[in-house]
Amino acid sequence: MRQGQTEMCTVRASAELAEKYRSDGWWRDTGLINDLRKWRDASPDAVAIDAFAADGRRTTVTYAHYAHMVERFAGALYELGVRPGQVVAMQLPNWWQACALYVAAARLRAVIAPVMTTIRRRELGRLLARADADVFVTIDRWDGFDHAEMARSVAADLPGLRKLVVLGRPEPGTEIEFGEFFENTPWEERHPVALDDAEEDPDAVSIVLFTSGTSGQPKGVLGTQNTWHAGSSGLAAAESITAADAVFTPHSAMYSLGTVFSLYIPLQTGARAVLLDTWSGSAGLAALEQARVAVMMAAPSYYDQLVAAVAERPPPLPSLRVLAATGTKIPSRVVKTVIETFGIGLRSEWGMTEVGCATMTRADDPIDWTLQSDGRPLPGYEIDIRSDAPVTPGQPGRFFVRGPAVCLATVRGEENQLTVTREHDDGWYDTGDLAVWDGHGGIRLMGRVADRVGGAFMIPIADVEDLLMQHPAVGDVAVVGYVDEHDAELACAVIMVRGDAAPALEELRKYLTAQGMTDWYLPSRLERLDRLPRNSTGKVRKELLRSWLNGQADLEQLA
Repeated sequence: MRQGQTEMCTVRASAELAEKYRSDGWWRDTGLINDLRKWRDASPDAVAIDAFAADGRRTTVTYAHYAHMVERFAGALYELGVRPGQVVAMQLPNWWQACALYVAAARLRAVIAPVMTTIRRRELGRLLARADADVFVTIDRWDGFDHAEMARSVAADLPGLRKLVVLGRPEPGTEIEFGEFFENTPWEERHPVALDDAEEDPDAVSIVLFTSGTSGQPKGVLGTQNTWHAGSSGLAAAESITAADAVFTPHSAMYSLGTVFSLYIPLQTGARAVLLDTWSGSAGLAALEQARVAVMMAAPSYYDQLVAAVAERPPPLPSLRVLAATGTKIPSRVVKTVIETFGIGLRSEWGMTEVGCATMTRADDPIDWTLQSDGRPLPGYEIDIRSDAPVTPGQPGRFFVRGPAVCLATVRGEENQLTVTREHDDGWYDTGDLAVWDGHGGIRLMGRVADRVGGAFMIPIADVEDLLMQHPAVGDVAVVGYVDEHDAELACAVIMVRGDAAPALEELRKYLTAQGMTDWYLPSRLERLDRLPRNSTGKVRKELLRSWLNGQADLEQLA
């Protein structure tokens, strides 16, 4: 193991903390391998993964086949020299191979580093260098982009990267073809990788996920199988997910929410993981119907497209009982149209890579409670809102989370500066979000600390954006601070126009006033863009908009 890997991958929770979370029932002595063995033995013919492809193909993987391929993939990684603590990076679509590769790395007690397929050369090189990856598995071409060529271009600058594996068509003589090497060669017969012989260490770092970086360089989040288990099992318990259910998110399996829904919850509960490699409203609707999905979680924009697809062809969805939105503010319009379309409420879930799925509205809340709340803490979590002044919508406090699902540590910057989470503030994690109490034991998010706008009193950005999104001429909006000639910070509404008539600033101000909004919350500037800059997970990159509004970036840099 190289020095960088040693510092990052040998971090462990203290013995006292591990004992506490074990005695509380949140951490275990086993991990994903034991989970997979359990379902392989109990229900070998049950479908573990139900995967839908852009070309119409549907691939089902039983628990018996899943376990077999995990052993084979683990043997392939072992043949490539992967050992405990070494890093396997992967950049793959939502295919079953991604799930099996993750568990195979866990069998070897290696560390997996997922990278979304939307990441490009500059960021890819940095992430692979920071992860100090030994092996990188990628796709040849995906969504019109040559990922294999990109991988080749960065590999030359990564002396620690020993093997490049391509799922598809590799370059002969220099790369390994995934299908032949991983899927078709019985390495499990030659190497000590049987699931029944596994010695698991669920307290060791098992995954490094790089955050989406809306306000700077991505942060590496170090998790263990126990931290991920705690977060996922709390959500599964709250929603009573069982082996009879299918769970689905359209988000990338290379992303934190995808990891929860494609890997952890299914293996904990025996449920089916539903994968969709290319999203559209109609494709998502077909997956919901054909896989008989019970629980779906996604960013709000996915529900807009889902509702539009239902309008064209209403399908029977008798199994569907939970629709949850996450990742960004939820426009009230989306909440209302989901209720009208599906007859069930759109739950609000708050989470982040560093802490997992922490709060959520519940089945016993009013059907439209998401209009007022982002939920109560899920099992295992403690939450706190801190402020030196009374917490109000005009002066929200900083939102903190503590519990067994909070990540073990984070690394920042090119030098991977390590911060062990439990060593600060008695384990309380500063989420960087602003929130108020919802009056029923939960929270209402008001924005990010980095997005605060105002002087002595802060403007409740989320509320202003939500109301503006209800204006018929506003298709998308971000409220961002800018500095005027008196060095005061004021609010600018950056909008994407819906339809042909572009609204003027005064029209939007009058609209907000008519809705009862406080005068000093109103934007004092309006800008229009063809589209707002967003990161790979759909969050608006407000740091780019802020730089542009303050004359520190050109319009071209927002593309």
